[in-house]
Amino acid sequence: MILFNPKKYERWHADERSKEIVLKTIAFFEGKGLKKIKTDDQEGVWYDDFLDFIRQERIFATLLTPAGYGAPESRWDMWRISEYNEILAFYGLQYWYAWQVTILGLGPIWMGSNEVMKHEAARLLTEGGIFAFGLSEKEHGADLYASEVTLHPQEDGTFLARGEKYYIGNGNKAALVSTFGRIHGTGEYVFFAVRTGHPCYECVKKIDTSGVRQAYVAHFKLNDYPLTLEDILSRGPMAWESALNTINIGKFGLGFASIGVCSHALYEALGHAGRRVLYGRPVTDFPHVRTAFIEAFARLSAMKLCGLRVSDYLRCATEDDRRYLLFNPIVKMKVTSQGVKVVDLLHEVIAAKGFEQSTYFEMAIRDIGMLPKLEGTEQVNLALIIKFMAGYFFAHQDYPETQKRNDPSNDAYLFKQHTGGLSKIKFPDYRKCYEGVNIPNVLVFREQVELFKELLIKTPPTKKQAADIDYMFALGELFTLIVYAQLILENVKIYKIDDDLVNEIFKFMTKDIDRFALNMVASFENTPDQEALFMKMIKKPILDRQRFNRVWEKYVFALKDQYVMNE
Repeated sequence: MILFNPKKYERWHADERSKEIVLKTIAFFEGKGLKKIKTDDQEGVWYDDFLDFIRQERIFATLLTPAGYGAPESRWDMWRISEYNEILAFYGLQYWYAWQVTILGLGPIWMGSNEVMKHEAARLLTEGGIFAFGLSEKEHGADLYASEVTLHPQEDGTFLARGEKYYIGNGNKAALVSTFGRIHGTGEYVFFAVRTGHPCYECVKKIDTSGVRQAYVAHFKLNDYPLTLEDILSRGPMAWESALNTINIGKFGLGFASIGVCSHALYEALGHAGRRVLYGRPVTDFPHVRTAFIEAFARLSAMKLCGLRVSDYLRCATEDDRRYLLFNPIVKMKVTSQGVKVVDLLHEVIAAKGFEQSTYFEMAIRDIGMLPKLEGTEQVNLALIIKFMAGYFFAHQDYPETQKRNDPSNDAYLFKQHTGGLSKIKFPDYRKCYEGVNIPNVLVFREQVELFKELLIKTPPTKKQAADIDYMFALGELFTLIVYAQLILENVKIYKIDDDLVNEIFKFMTKDIDRFALNMVASFENTPDQEALFMKMIKKPILDRQRFNRVWEKYVFALKDQYVMNE
């Protein structure tokens, strides 16, 4: 069982402090209760009680302070950071958002060279401070090239900051806002820190959003905000790389947030359906209901297996092993979009019940679609993913085997990573993940993968097709699913997942390949050879009623009433 269950919490922890944080967080939310969480959500109350708890227990300070800057148990450990993403979203995406934005706000600080500000950030975390990431602007979004915030040099070596930022989480209360801009006159990129309590920091307004209502998403303005060199986090190429690399680290949490939301929604949906009787029969006896639940569970299990595996790759990253730069956007794009699918499947079962304001599910419906969009769009990640296609299939290189990384180490490389050079990144032979696997639907899926590779070899995209971004995005959906499958299969072996469940996972994966391949035929102009190969990719998964029934009894229906949140 790899899904989070607060009432039966079991997970290996490298130290008692990590376990203590999780258990205290569970106790806080279960003590608060679902009714109070929903009331606060509906009224848009700023979550002082949650932030007081974080301060009292020094949770952000422990989890988000790299080794050497805080208490002995403090470290930047993606194993436990990933889990905390999941737990906070399990109880409410609004709580996760405060944490997520704090991670983003800390990124440019830990990546920069300003040691004074690093120690200041560590102190503020200990005091319970939250942080913000001042990157996006109203007219340009997160387009770094178009940033209009400027620092104006003064004769005494100081600066005055002018300009506005928009859609900035925690912009009302952040202890520090890591803000991106340019030096006036030279155009040099710069990251600098401002304080929300300063008189030259103007919080213009809260931007109301349909989800995470309690969060404060700010529009702020800097009115000749005075800065000294001690406020400058980085300049030039380092500032540029800090922006992109902060997103690499911080936005990874979107996937685990989606897993947390879906897990809670699954428990609640099963509880509701398991108690309902229609036409004299329990709702869960209807075949279409079981089909929806099993697919939702299989997709959620795949999301978790993928997320955990990519966390391993993040922790193993070095200058000589940057494979995480492909796997990371797989989580940001694929795991989050799968979360939308999971909630949709569950909503088909519980129908109108999901809209009731007293349920967690009502928040899940509203919030789950935000996660693929919080970095712009899925296409932002697809554009990155397709850059790796040739290297993944044709530039093979062996690496030491990547183990499960739950050891208590500080992931220091994540603050030293650099951008660029994506075409030089190589991968081991992707076929290794299929070795020794004889599960029927995995074998079908592997046939589809080999047909995709054959297409790239024999009939690659023409110049016209390669210049058509819609065509390449559609092709990228197929490639993304292939990489997603590799990550899942690697963790199937590590976590010893039952063959029956793996078969159900690859049943939907095979059908997803079918759907994407058919889209290539139906939506685009292809050569005859390309079209023939796309059509050959469309294969029927192997159906096995006995396997299906075993998964239902052993894994899905067995979850009924295993978790019900305290009122």
